[in-house]
Amino acid sequence: MGDPDPRTLDALGLAEAPRDHPLTYPGAWPGESGLLDGDRLLPLTRRVYEDRVPVVAVGSNACPAQLRHKMAEYEVSGTIPMVKARVTGIGIGVSAHVSLLGYVSASPFHAPGAVGELFLTWLDAAQLAVVDASEGVPAATGAYDRAWLPSSDIRIELDSGELLPGAYLYVNRRGVLHDGSGTPRAHPGERPLLASLLSGSPRLRRLFGDTPEEFCARARFDRALCERGTRLFAEERMTTASGLERYAQPERYARPRRT
Repeated sequence: MGDPDPRTLDALGLAEAPRDHPLTYPGAWPGESGLLDGDRLLPLTRRVYEDRVPVVAVGSNACPAQLRHKMAEYEVSGTIPMVKARVTGIGIGVSAHVSLLGYVSASPFHAPGAVGELFLTWLDAAQLAVVDASEGVPAATGAYDRAWLPSSDIRIELDSGELLPGAYLYVNRRGVLHDGSGTPRAHPGERPLLASLLSGSPRLRRLFGDTPEEFCARARFDRALCERGTRLFAEERMTTASGLERYAQPERYARPRRT
């Protein structure tokens, strides 16, 4: 028997998906760029893929195990280049909706001057359709729109030093949660987020219980309860605009076509 493969997600500590363990959201991200190939993360030979679509991930779409599950569910190829990128102009906030998977997900907001390390996924057409579906893009009542962010407004520098002319990003249709002053609150990780939300809202505790564990257990796959929680965010005036809504208008910001 040979030595264990050091490039498997399990060996790299990347095998656990938030869809199965909601309190781990957004899940483990890789330490460096790599090629997700099913259950393995392999070295990349390049950073730009002209035949694929660039999508910035701010939450669990940067978790290899989550991506693997999404592709396997639709029997779509799980080979996805994941490139570490330095992104200027985006903050990672809290989605103004409760996910059917039992967590409150991350959602981007406009943050001029803010710099963060995120992952850029390069998706083919079938993979893009899967991720779109998982974010609710095709559904009238879905949570997210996919928006093109041009480099004139958002700077995306790959770990190779290459700059992109823009990329897609999923923007929440209901906005993001704010910190009490109207400023979008940062997503601190699922457990501290849920603990804070529950401690600040008696109505939320009546719906989802007193602890993050109870919240996840009650919300998971209960569509009616998730919808009630989402409405409660709005009713208690916990939401604000992300500042990215204008990019979700395809007639104004469509992805440039190469000639």
